[in-house]
Amino acid sequence: MMKRTGTALSMTAAMLMVSTSISSAQDLAALEAAAKAEGMLTTIALPHDWCGYGEVIAGFKAKYPEITVNELNPDAGSADELEAIRANKDNKGPQAPDVIDVGFAFGPQAKSEGLIQPYKVSTWDSIPDNVKDPEGYWYGDYYGVLSFAVNTDIVKELPTDWSDLLKPEYANSVALAGDPRASNQAILGVQAAGMGMGAAAGAEAGEKGLEFFAELNKVGNFVPTIGKSGTLAQGQTPIVIWWDYNALSGRDALNGNPPVEVIVPQSGVLAGVYLQAISAYAPHPNAAKLWMEYLYSDEGQLGWLKGYCHPIRFNDLVANGKVPQEMLDALPPAESYEKAVFPTLEEQGAAKDVITSKWDSVVGANVQ
Repeated sequence: MMKRTGTALSMTAAMLMVSTSISSAQDLAALEAAAKAEGMLTTIALPHDWCGYGEVIAGFKAKYPEITVNELNPDAGSADELEAIRANKDNKGPQAPDVIDVGFAFGPQAKSEGLIQPYKVSTWDSIPDNVKDPEGYWYGDYYGVLSFAVNTDIVKELPTDWSDLLKPEYANSVALAGDPRASNQAILGVQAAGMGMGAAAGAEAGEKGLEFFAELNKVGNFVPTIGKSGTLAQGQTPIVIWWDYNALSGRDALNGNPPVEVIVPQSGVLAGVYLQAISAYAPHPNAAKLWMEYLYSDEGQLGWLKGYCHPIRFNDLVANGKVPQEMLDALPPAESYEKAVFPTLEEQGAAKDVITSKWDSVVGANVQ
């Protein structure tokens, strides 16, 4: 049930239902009042152990105790989120999500289907242009980059770039965190290697990435095993090409047994981004907009960073001295992320087609 205070929303609050941006503190105060009048926010697919979402949600609740956060299906995938909007177009009850957090490809899809509505947060200008819809229908929220997780009990000289992985001291050491014929993380890892070899994102990087892994396999450095925390710790895959947030969380979970270093390569820094959007049929549109304002505030962005996902405003926060030193100390150097490249959907698709279709013939059918 929608919780309301009084019999009707104020004219200002009602106007905010169709507003697409916040331009002043006065507007934000009106939005807060309208959201509190609605009394609820319905989220979906936000597991508490992903990107620090547990603390992010708790922070929103603490700031706005008048708003109940109704969490749907924390383990849902991006496709499930869009289906939840479709299935509840005419439903204003608790099963209708107000907001979604989806993979990059799903933002444009949701817009084309009319499933989401535009809204530009007050920090809009600090979100990079290449990861937001210019009309405000969807916008990047956080990202990871492909990194090297290294078991330093075994690997004494740390690799700093993709080309280092070809050195003889890394024999039987390097693994992908998935099958590059099926795993998006592994496919992007191959594309990142191609970019590290000087190729542009897209089909060219796919070709160069395949050449790189063929050479890595030829010299005996590539391990045909899917890398994860267990294989890293056991020494079966002493170097794993992994999203940095997974690598950093894995490092913490191992707690020094063995010690692990997480390295962002000097080149080929490929970023994978997720997106936020508001349902076009949101039962609580003002609460949804207030949630977005919280997520894209310094406080919300730092909540994701605490969970090792780089918030989309990371470079802006660092430049303005907003990131606590202890957070920076737990991460690879901030300057490593200044080189992050966000391949377009077209570039990702082109690279994927090359890598999945040619992996067996170029690298080897018995690999992975």
